[in-house]
Amino acid sequence: MTPEAKVKKKVRDTLKALGAYYAMPVTGGYGASGAPDFLICWRGSFFGVECKAGKNTTTALQDLNILAIRKAGGKAIVINEDNADQLGSWMRAHEIIST
Repeated sequence: MTPEAKVKKKVRDTLKALGAYYAMPVTGGYGASGAPDFLICWRGSFFGVECKAGKNTTTALQDLNILAIRKAGGKAIVINEDNADQLGSWMRAHEIIST
């Protein structure tokens, strides 16, 4: 498993534990290039999560998509192996429907 695949697995496991709806868009062809790796709906909020590993950084197109999500009222974050364990608490801090 690649380092980025390990980050994606942590994100997927967190989303399943939270009971969040998520989709992983396919890029290229008719897909949405630059879209975050995970598009998530949870407790009335929309989230975009881009996964990176090591020293990899987002591309300019990914940055534009993250900005577009934020401008539309959604939340977006870049997750890597250093902050993957914080995804659940970050989502809870930004949910619309509190528990």
